[in-house]
Amino acid sequence: MSVADADTLLAETRAFNAELERRLATLPPVFAVPVEETRQARREGRGIFPAPVYVPEARVVEIAGPAGPIPLRIIAPEGETTGAFLHLHGGGWTLGENDGQDPRLQRLARETGLTVVSVEYRLAPENPYPAGPDDCEAAARWLLSEEGQAELGTVGPRAIGGDSAGGQLAAVTLLRLRDRHGVTGAFGAAVLQYGGFDLSMTPSQRLWGERNLVLSGPIMTWFGDQFVPGRDREQRRDPDISPLFADLSDMPPAIFTCGTQDPLLDDTLFMEARWRQAGNATELRLWPEAPHGFVSFPMSVADAALAAEHDFLRRTLAVGVPV
Repeated sequence: MSVADADTLLAETRAFNAELERRLATLPPVFAVPVEETRQARREGRGIFPAPVYVPEARVVEIAGPAGPIPLRIIAPEGETTGAFLHLHGGGWTLGENDGQDPRLQRLARETGLTVVSVEYRLAPENPYPAGPDDCEAAARWLLSEEGQAELGTVGPRAIGGDSAGGQLAAVTLLRLRDRHGVTGAFGAAVLQYGGFDLSMTPSQRLWGERNLVLSGPIMTWFGDQFVPGRDREQRRDPDISPLFADLSDMPPAIFTCGTQDPLLDDTLFMEARWRQAGNATELRLWPEAPHGFVSFPMSVADAALAAEHDFLRRTLAVGVPV
């Protein structure tokens, strides 16, 4: 990217942030309204995120979970599938659905040849920890099973990823596969977008303050209290809750994506360093002044970040590359 292109991108990002912050100032914070109202507002496109667009090519299957059926939304590439990508959505463990980012996941499928499987895991506060991670673990095991392979029609390489809470869930899922089931190497790549890897709160979280740029100090505290109620900061350092504190050996190559105007910046910086120190390959992509959640916004920086992630998947998994 040329200096001129970078300057243009930064100017657009700054303008977007200013408008985003202005709009957020007119809306009640997430902790001030019932969670059901926030979920409905997002489904209807009321709020800061674009209204969901549902691609007709997507299909849904249900698998057996630890507390009932788990819906999986499947988006296949247009041509031959080369593998699978397990996607875990964000939303602070309390918001979001597996059909809320169809166009982004369809782009991933088209640009990598991977069939995307997005998990409708249980949400807090109705279903606090460990419900969500349990469902993601079950989905990953299904994806690796003969049943999953037959359903998807692929035995190719697999990757896993998610944004925000989904990044945390992706890391926890990989750790559970290793520690509970002795499974390593089954996922050949991880895409971790501004994950919340330390629920005891990293310095960038603690120092962020009241400013609301998708997240604020009070909002982050509220999300944590919904997901892991009754646990103090030390208890939240359990590696199954805060994977930053885990033994990170035998993890797949990972790309870490974050904007520099994100209170979870330290989570990404610290996790990438620990992932690399444990002997795993990493790529770190920091996007100047991009806010939390930026890959879900209509921003040029989102397009650039997604292109970099898809390139990482093609190179790392050797998929989607013309012969």
